[in-house]
Amino acid sequence: MIGRRWSAKICIFAVVGFLVAGQAAGVRASEQDFDPYVTPAPENVQVAAQVAVPGTVPGTVEVAAAGDATDDVNDPLEPLNRAILHFNNFFEVMLLRPATTFWVAFVPPPLREAIGNMLDNLKTPVVLANDLLQGEGDRALITVKRFFINSTVGIGGIRDYAADEMNMPGHDEDFGQTLAVWGVGEGLYVVLPFFGPSNPRDAVGKLVVDPFFDPLGLYLANTNQDAWTWTRTGTGATDEFSGVADELDQIKKTSVDFYAALRSMYRQKRAAEIRNGSDDDLPPIPDIKYDVSEEDEKGPVEAAGTGGTYEDRARAAATQ
Repeated sequence: MIGRRWSAKICIFAVVGFLVAGQAAGVRASEQDFDPYVTPAPENVQVAAQVAVPGTVPGTVEVAAAGDATDDVNDPLEPLNRAILHFNNFFEVMLLRPATTFWVAFVPPPLREAIGNMLDNLKTPVVLANDLLQGEGDRALITVKRFFINSTVGIGGIRDYAADEMNMPGHDEDFGQTLAVWGVGEGLYVVLPFFGPSNPRDAVGKLVVDPFFDPLGLYLANTNQDAWTWTRTGTGATDEFSGVADELDQIKKTSVDFYAALRSMYRQKRAAEIRNGSDDDLPPIPDIKYDVSEEDEKGPVEAAGTGGTYEDRARAAATQ
């Protein structure tokens, strides 16, 4: 009954354990020793990353660069993390970006929005469980109301009626945030294969504990319906990446060291989520490469020779 899904989780947990063990062993190396192609940012240099988040006014986010004395990076595994980021970039180029290109080129925007709303609605049990574990009664009540409204009037979550018509926007919670509320520190910074920036607390919370709060996921795993599990996971990843690809490409181009910028942005974003505050206009952080030359700054879609948004470039690439 364990199934492939739990085997994968065990592997993920083993990776996290290995990373923690690496910290205890004192794995340290300089950026120059690991990758001669990346020039580290000098001390006390800050990188201005222009972030245009959908639905917000574009602004400037200052990201502490590598070596900034004010940034307690706690990143003793940086060489290993950079190697994993390289691997994640390969995964992105080979699978995620092509899938996203197809997604935005051939799936109409109203259908993409409906699918995204349904996926968010299915995450309600996870959000509700963590609302309750954090003692957030008011937010838990909102989560319950949204679920019933969107599941009925919103036709199974196809439309976010609660947010659109009742001024009741949703929010995300995960067990990593719950552990932080309980006083558990983030620990060292790690980059996980496929999952990207994280730390032991968030990795254990989101990848090991949260699935127990997901009744649909448990049902699919226990009935060996792997196809539906992967469809749900892949669709969610593609939909999320398509919404932030432009912003991340811009950050990649304006950062002196994208790895350091990504690390700082992840920590800022998680701190804001734990406080239940604004996300500081920072987009979700999928896995993208950090060491680009002038020739390959353009992604596979942008390389099609068109400007505009990621969606415009994807449609142009699909027609060539």
